[in-house]
Amino acid sequence: MGVTTYTQEFTTPVAPSRMFMALIIDSHNLIPKIAPQGIKSIEFVEGDGGVGSIKVTNFAEGGHLKFLKHKIDALDTENMMCKYTLIEGDVIFDKIESVVYEVQFSTSGNGGCVCKMTSEYHTKGDMELKEEDIKQGKEKAMGLYKVVEEYLMANPNVYA
Repeated sequence: MGVTTYTQEFTTPVAPSRMFMALIIDSHNLIPKIAPQGIKSIEFVEGDGGVGSIKVTNFAEGGHLKFLKHKIDALDTENMMCKYTLIEGDVIFDKIESVVYEVQFSTSGNGGCVCKMTSEYHTKGDMELKEEDIKQGKEKAMGLYKVVEEYLMANPNVYA
């Protein structure tokens, strides 16, 4: 099995605690409301959102994905970090065993935050992933971050 790691980060004027609440803690409630064109629902099929919980993201009709299932491996609310693993879904699992994500929100100098996401792609056998194999997923993730950022900027009392 091979492991390919990618890291991406972006800055936002939104406070890290608000981004963490919106994208990690309460994402199952918020995301389907503000991005219904892409995500139909997010529901816990095991647990209550803590470590060991499993959640399923169901995508809207017409997209290239139907669902993704993630398991929460670590959740540190004090340090605004979450680690979770993509364990099932209708993505490129012909090449991939699993994908482990770690997301960290930290304070930036302007009262906003830096969001850093590291993705570890664990491939089957000696398969190699190329940047273009995962580019679409990375772009969708960044698009979702931007939708959340815009929503929080327009609603400064949410998660304040």
